[in-house]
Amino acid sequence: MNEKLATATFGNGCFWCTEAIFQQLKGVTSVLPGYTGGSVKNPSYREVCTGTTGHAEAIQIKYDPDVISYRELLDIFFYTHDPTTLNRQGGDVGTQYRSAIFYHDEQQKEDAETIIAQLTEEGVYDDPIVTEVTVAQVFYEAEDYHKNYYNNNKNQGYCRAVINPKLDKFLKKYGAKTK
Repeated sequence: MNEKLATATFGNGCFWCTEAIFQQLKGVTSVLPGYTGGSVKNPSYREVCTGTTGHAEAIQIKYDPDVISYRELLDIFFYTHDPTTLNRQGGDVGTQYRSAIFYHDEQQKEDAETIIAQLTEEGVYDDPIVTEVTVAQVFYEAEDYHKNYYNNNKNQGYCRAVINPKLDKFLKKYGAKTK
């Protein structure tokens, strides 16, 4: 195992969707769903769903930067969710579904701010990007039943209706980067 694994933490909507996408990438060794960015210690899913904890549903990615760069992860982050909707992704509404990059060092912060500026300058989105860029805080692992959710529940309605289309879109553009 590479001792030089790096960590990326993103909030980009439902962590069932985002985990399913990032798990498929070459160089990604693990994707853990959880909660971060709030003030409540050891929050539960039920608590986070109320929108009162300040936490976002998030994923923490361990990856090998020699195989996939942080910048590539950011490109996929922006491509696979809508960074222009405040506290919302599709039908999921609330601060827990906000678009957020939780950086682990100054280089990640700079990379995130640079890509946001580039996407804005290029007019990629019709509306302004509202993704917050904030320092990584304590990351609380989600309950076990959330882990590897898509792979364990592919026939569930939400997976078929919401996650499958996101995966299809992702694979069309980034299929060559998958395992």
